[in-house]
Amino acid sequence: MNHQFSCRNLFRNFGVSIITYAVGFGLVVASCHAQTKSTANKKASHMTPTTAKKQTTDASTDNEAVRPFRVTIPEGSLVDLRRRIAATRWPTKELVNDRSQGVQRVTLQALARYWTTEYDWRKAEAKLNALPQFLTKIDGVEIHFIHVRSRHENALPLIMTHGWPGSVIELLETVGPLTDPTKYGGTPADAFHLVLPSLPGYGFSGEPTDVGWESGRIARTWATLMERLGYTRYVAQGGDVGASVTDAMGRQAPKGLIGIHLSLLSGALGIADKLPATSEQERAAHKALATFRTSGFGYFLEQSTRPQTIGYSLLDSPVGLAGWLLDHDTDSYYKISRAFVDGKPVGNLTRQNIVDNITLYWLTGTGASAARWYWEFGQFLARAGGEAPPPVKVPVAFTTFPGEIWAAPRSWVETVYPGVAYFNEVDKGGHFAAWEEPKVFADELRAAFRSLR
Repeated sequence: MNHQFSCRNLFRNFGVSIITYAVGFGLVVASCHAQTKSTANKKASHMTPTTAKKQTTDASTDNEAVRPFRVTIPEGSLVDLRRRIAATRWPTKELVNDRSQGVQRVTLQALARYWTTEYDWRKAEAKLNALPQFLTKIDGVEIHFIHVRSRHENALPLIMTHGWPGSVIELLETVGPLTDPTKYGGTPADAFHLVLPSLPGYGFSGEPTDVGWESGRIARTWATLMERLGYTRYVAQGGDVGASVTDAMGRQAPKGLIGIHLSLLSGALGIADKLPATSEQERAAHKALATFRTSGFGYFLEQSTRPQTIGYSLLDSPVGLAGWLLDHDTDSYYKISRAFVDGKPVGNLTRQNIVDNITLYWLTGTGASAARWYWEFGQFLARAGGEAPPPVKVPVAFTTFPGEIWAAPRSWVETVYPGVAYFNEVDKGGHFAAWEEPKVFADELRAAFRSLR
């Protein structure tokens, strides 16, 4: 059966309540995003006044200009960060022996010790500045992006979108394998030209000064970015929020987009009653969905309803920010906790890499603005009617990683994306697949898009 699910399905499944749009995140709604109209000529982006944000050129430059960018954080901002960490008021220890009450104190205290005594932001700054970074204004917002062109002829352009609580930091280790595959076991025919934008309100991108920046609008922004860079034939990839944006791109099918790859079947939450539950794998996925509904979406509920409220804490307390960003999903939380408590990182989830991402949120002051995407999603779903979304108009590739919040079986993926062009299940990796297992992730993208070259 070819299911073309409308936004109404989400309301019918969960009731017209706040839980409806808190748990309905993703692909089905992203497809509806494609129907909203773009609003051009908005106000210029407002730069967060906390610490050094963006080094921009003269505001009189052409709006479509692509301008080089480098990260330069004043030392005073780092001194203030360490002072604030040291001044943290710690709550008493949780009353359970797991994460069921939230991020465990032993984990966060170990992270705070590392942050103030061993961590070096300048290493992250150097890693970012070693890559070509740029700013360009699209639809009134400054968009920060990394753009690495492969040295190999006929490389396929690829735009990858991060999610929350991530940033471009989580994608950095994939740059080498994707753009220079011959150094990582691939062939020149596997090469990509890579574009890694920071979502609006995240990292070094500007903060929108008007509402309406849901996934469909971001998808159109990415299409404009790729056109501005001169790419007339390209593919797109995303996980988490990035999966929503990438799905929207697939349904909008802008000129030049020839395929998409996803690693999270986020639309599954809105159509759980239509998903197969016969095999052991399918039943396990349903159990994971149920767990998320009952105890896994606290951050989602808060950010989709009151991002401004939690934002005050996120911009005032570095430790509070760290705790909020760590409390995402069980698999990644315990992997991250192992890195700090036991000194045993899993894959690329090292202490340095984890704190790089948290520190980026802190130094750019984007805890609140990043959270607003969830509110935008909630508002969109709350006012959405019963229109069926347009179908995805480009080939879809999907990889299931075993540690994902719910590891989607092929039958589920085919329910959401009939005729899926590529599907594979790998043996390691979780929600932050590109971050945790960059080699496995890169291998999947090579395989997923090989037929489109």
